[in-house]
Amino acid sequence: MQTIEVYVERVIFQNEENGYCVLMTRLDDEEIIVVGTFYGDMQGQMLRVTGETDYHQSYGEQFKVQEYEVIEPSDEESVRRYLSSGAVKGIGEALAGRIIKKFGRDTLRIMEEEPERLAEIKGISMRKAQEISVSFSEKRDLRSAMLFLQKYGITNKLAVKIYETYGLKMYGILNENPYKLSEDIEGVGFKTADMIAEKIGIHTDSDYRIRSGLLYVLSQALADGNMYLPRGELLAQAQQLLEVQAEHMEPHIMNLAIDKKVVIKQEHIYSARAYHTEVKTAGMLVCLSACRQHAPEEMLEKRISAIEKEEQVSLDELQREAVRQSVKNSVFVLTGGPGTGKTTTINVIIKYFLQQGLHVALAAPTGRAAKRMTEATGYEAQTIHRLLEVGGDMEGRGGYFERDEFYPLEQDVIIIDEMSMVDIFLFQALLAAIPEGARLILVGDTHQLPSVGPGQVLGDIVDSGAFACIRLEKIFRQEKGSDIVYNAHKIKSGTQISLDNQSKDFFFLPRNDTNRIYNNIVQLVTDKMPRYVDAQPYDIQVLTPMKKGPLGVAALNHILQEYINPQDGRKKEYAFGERIFREGDKVMQIKNNYKLEWEIVGKYNITIEKGCGVFNGDVGKITSINEYARQVSVEYEEGKTVVYAFDAMDELELAYAMTIHKSQGSEYPAVIIPVLGVPRLLLYRNLLYTAVTRAVRCVTIIGSEELVAEMIKNENVQTRYSGLREKICENTRVTDE
Repeated sequence: MQTIEVYVERVIFQNEENGYCVLMTRLDDEEIIVVGTFYGDMQGQMLRVTGETDYHQSYGEQFKVQEYEVIEPSDEESVRRYLSSGAVKGIGEALAGRIIKKFGRDTLRIMEEEPERLAEIKGISMRKAQEISVSFSEKRDLRSAMLFLQKYGITNKLAVKIYETYGLKMYGILNENPYKLSEDIEGVGFKTADMIAEKIGIHTDSDYRIRSGLLYVLSQALADGNMYLPRGELLAQAQQLLEVQAEHMEPHIMNLAIDKKVVIKQEHIYSARAYHTEVKTAGMLVCLSACRQHAPEEMLEKRISAIEKEEQVSLDELQREAVRQSVKNSVFVLTGGPGTGKTTTINVIIKYFLQQGLHVALAAPTGRAAKRMTEATGYEAQTIHRLLEVGGDMEGRGGYFERDEFYPLEQDVIIIDEMSMVDIFLFQALLAAIPEGARLILVGDTHQLPSVGPGQVLGDIVDSGAFACIRLEKIFRQEKGSDIVYNAHKIKSGTQISLDNQSKDFFFLPRNDTNRIYNNIVQLVTDKMPRYVDAQPYDIQVLTPMKKGPLGVAALNHILQEYINPQDGRKKEYAFGERIFREGDKVMQIKNNYKLEWEIVGKYNITIEKGCGVFNGDVGKITSINEYARQVSVEYEEGKTVVYAFDAMDELELAYAMTIHKSQGSEYPAVIIPVLGVPRLLLYRNLLYTAVTRAVRCVTIIGSEELVAEMIKNENVQTRYSGLREKICENTRVTDE
């Protein structure tokens, strides 16, 4: 270890999240690359750094810092260099020279203690002198705040956000009520605030802690898909989290309601955001449906018949009725399982409206679902986010959409596919952007799993009975010898399927040993299935009911990675927690991030398009890992490249295996479904149904025949608390009256 004093000439790289920096520094006349974790803006600073010299294979000699401190410039030349660096707002090289000439080594003291004296210098007014002093002080205050927050495990980026929110009041707030951070600042959760509170010594039964804990439980319920929690469940979960008796928490629920943080409806407790989203969604949907559409029957029938002849299709009576209802109603729902003719019906609907000179928009919740929609209809589809023109962060409120009630969509007909995947917040944003008089057509399968996000929008809309809805039942798409669609419908109806392996595209391997299942899955993914369905191992998808356990996502991904994309000495790697990411890995984004920037690069490395937003369920491939910049590049569909900082890798996971829930809206040449050791809570019918319907050419179930039979028999679904259906019914009654 050695200690040296250096001047920071230039910040080559800085990771805002974790503070990792690459600095070009000067020691006398020698340039030295210094790397390590630093807090605040290092440009122009004098540092005393302790560490050791290291030689990086790609980047040469660098000084790796173990600890450091910012020191005052020790002579006039050091002060001049600091002020000339632009570190203090309002001072450039020429002005820095005049200040040094006037005050010499006493410059920094005067800037801090007697800033009015700066006005003695030509070119500096009293107002500018004060501005220079404020900039100088803020720089020091921010660095002190970041160092203070570091001991609580708070990242640089979050520390800056806390300081910008509270300024020097931050210290008082932290000492009195650190839970306020979780209410005011995005990115600070209850657990972070609770950790700070524990270190400060705040009691576990503090009013602030109970209030924050209740809000946290509601936020976790929302993340699990629930719009509200029954009072009893809220108190039970909060009691487990806080280790505080329920009777001590009861009064705080009412206090939160008075403060408009929660809404109480009978015994249902909503966060304010969730409640108002449900109310607005129901109101906008009923209001949209009230706009009557007129279509003379005789003319309608003639046009449908003409399109059938032109497209060389023959609709059955239920499909024809679906086309009629889509024309007559401003809100129409088309639902049905695989192979029931939804695509054929939608194609006729699209053709009908286009022939009437109307503008039609096709959209789906994910890029993969939009791509499938394009392929199936022949018309361009896009994601709902893109349709609404998603933007990045705005004033700390996360993602936003350019299209809304003030700047609505310009299309006359909006058709949304895979509606079972659409959560309440995305649906509210969509409704807000639909202009009065437009038509909204929702297409989906109510037997699929509900959305990953909150609510069960499609199910609630259908169950409300308030809107025109056609459910297609007759199976049209079943190629000769194909059992995927046939078995999917048997599963949906609760009828046991044949597992005798007499099929050409639906197989079952009875196994009760986990290690043997591992071996079989590896063989199937790397060899047998690619040859059988003419695809790459990368395209074969393992779908598991579970996140954890021997046959959960983490365990299966670890094994599959070693066979599909093994370590070979040439591919760079990055270890994040227990996961290893490797160049060439198949990965998935596991949360919506509206701020992540992407770009599409064309020939000669020219950027063709830029945008913001990567969303839960998006799948891509790691194209490069840059150890020097501590970044990972991932290419998603349509050639979108996203760069992740090393410490942002918690947003990614390997995707050779994924949960069935995450596979919604996707299709794969072949799927492999392990069914062994499945927790009883996950042994339900629509989970298996969703997995089977993801396959195009081949399904292989591997594991326990008894568990497969139990899943088919169990028509129960996981409880999801949602009040949208009731609110739609309430709005419908008001409208009728």
